[in-house]
Amino acid sequence: MDMNQYLSMFIDESNDHLQSLNESMMGLEANPEDISIVQVIFRSAHTLKGMAATMGFEDLASLTHQMENVLDLVRNNKLRMQDFIFDTLFKSLDALESMVQDITAGGEGKADVTAIVSALQAIVRGEIPAAGGAASALAAQSSAEVQITLDEFQYSVLDQSLQEGHQVLYIDVAIRKDCQLKAVRAYMVFDLLERSGEVVKSFPSVQDIEQEKFDHSFSLYYITQKGADEMKSMIMNVSEIDTVTAVALDQESLAQMALEAAATAEAPAPVQEAQAAPAASIPAAPAGREENAAKAAPSRTGGAPSRTIRVDIERLDVLMNLFSELLIDRVRLEQLASEVQNSDLTETVEHMGRVSGDLQNIVMKLRMVPVDTVFNRFPRMVRDLAKSLDKKIDLIITGAETELDRTVIDEIGDPLVHLLRNAVDHGVESVQDRTASGKPETGTVNLRAFHSGNHVFIEIEDDGAGIKPQKILQSAIKKGIITQEQAAGYSDDEAIQLLFAPGFSTAEVISDVSGRGVGLDVVKSKITSLGGNVVVYSTPGKGTNFSVQLPLTLSIIAAMLVKIGSEKYAIPLSSIVETGIVKKTQIRTIHGTRMIEFRNSHIPLLSLSKFYAIPDFDESTEEETEIVVIRKGERLAALAVQDFIGQNEIVIKNLGKYLPEVQGISGATILGDGQVALIIDPNAFIK
Repeated sequence: MDMNQYLSMFIDESNDHLQSLNESMMGLEANPEDISIVQVIFRSAHTLKGMAATMGFEDLASLTHQMENVLDLVRNNKLRMQDFIFDTLFKSLDALESMVQDITAGGEGKADVTAIVSALQAIVRGEIPAAGGAASALAAQSSAEVQITLDEFQYSVLDQSLQEGHQVLYIDVAIRKDCQLKAVRAYMVFDLLERSGEVVKSFPSVQDIEQEKFDHSFSLYYITQKGADEMKSMIMNVSEIDTVTAVALDQESLAQMALEAAATAEAPAPVQEAQAAPAASIPAAPAGREENAAKAAPSRTGGAPSRTIRVDIERLDVLMNLFSELLIDRVRLEQLASEVQNSDLTETVEHMGRVSGDLQNIVMKLRMVPVDTVFNRFPRMVRDLAKSLDKKIDLIITGAETELDRTVIDEIGDPLVHLLRNAVDHGVESVQDRTASGKPETGTVNLRAFHSGNHVFIEIEDDGAGIKPQKILQSAIKKGIITQEQAAGYSDDEAIQLLFAPGFSTAEVISDVSGRGVGLDVVKSKITSLGGNVVVYSTPGKGTNFSVQLPLTLSIIAAMLVKIGSEKYAIPLSSIVETGIVKKTQIRTIHGTRMIEFRNSHIPLLSLSKFYAIPDFDESTEEETEIVVIRKGERLAALAVQDFIGQNEIVIKNLGKYLPEVQGISGATILGDGQVALIIDPNAFIK
């Protein structure tokens, strides 16, 4: 039998089970005595083992079998859960995820998990080490690696930096063997590097290097504006440095190095006691859903058939593109019908408009995905991060059912990862500091999502120490981001916005979690590229709130069509506050900027005809000017236009890779008459 036809099903079902296992393990860690959760975990692990064995992935099946042995003792009250067992099981889940990722990439799902298997077997034998020994035993495996493995967030930071024109270097430094103070020399190298760029990841870790827990060499990924040869020369000037290798990476070589590092970490090796589990049939879709159904609705007795199907993402993209063309033709037909003035044609076109409107709603809903597809990996991440920082943190998720367009979902994961890491590391204080300030030992991080108009808001709020504007200004001055004179004119809100300046960091201790100054600027640029915005609210001593505003969809939007001379433009309705007319006498010039009064305040009036050099219209000759008031966050501005054409739903088309980036333009659309109208990006006009 050809197993390849079942591979896609196996991968999907395995990912579902692994996510369920992670969530159940988190629940069990909160309630270690709840045997019912252990039963759910055991059944999921058993199903996963059977699927893997049936598909011939023996290493995956064998590791899951070792987990089953431990879980079987727990569910039969022969073993009590404790920290070492939790850590080992979580480590096992990480290994299983790596195997499934390898299978997804076309591999055989093999990995060297000898250390994990040994730990699981020791647990079964009752040989459970003390807490300190557990940490060192599990750390031994990772300390043997010789290549730097990047996590998803670190890779995205490097990739985004390359896209923004920065240099990404892979640097390997060897210190002379006779050096007596190798940690000092390493510190001098890092200090030198920090002056010209940012270190994203090092091996060994910064903490190990500071404590001399390394041989005589270390490697790192580095972001800078300087060339590889220049950085190599600078490092070689540090005393007692033996050799330096610096290689400039492009996006292709970065991806290749990351793959090679992952392959090294997952080098094929036989898993101890490989044991194929008996399985009677190929894993079908309903089998993978039995456990989820039992967990979600334990009172259900009937075997109701599943009413959902899996659809390949590419098919949805094709469907969306076809509907986009249909929408353009519909607008064209409506225009022709209005010109011909034939009642039968008009009636038919109106009916087609209603049907295509319903079809549009269905197509849009098909592309909408709950944000819990992104949120569900965060509890485990926060748990591991809090443990490594020796903090106690509760992550509270609300609004996970809120839906976003799939294209937005695909892009928003990395920014949210960094904002959560920032909240855990920078926001929530240590247990000692919280106790000293009269707060509970356990900090709280709220992650919530909700709809508001045509936008989705995602907020990450912590109950930590908050942000001190003066500390931000001092750090920005120290790093050369602003001058002392500029800082004097900054308000508290403006100072907080400096968090998004490239290279900014307030971390007092540099670690692999934060403090390198890479992250929030990348977060802001990514969110802005999605047509969104991020705002920070903070109260010293109370906490900080990062509010991310995102559009519901990036494919079809409602827009106001305007005319300026012979040109037509589209302005997204989601950014428009209102439209109006101002007389020439109402326009004031303040410090060289034209301003108009709007709701008891003054806002700038911007000329689109001058901005885009439109030759056949100049509003300065008009006695009255039609305006569109746009919003970005809390800031407003008015755009001067000639005429309003009307509201319409438009299909967004990108400008393609052959055209350079046009400031203030986010794309284009095809109108009913076949003319191309550029889509205005309001965010570009409000600084």
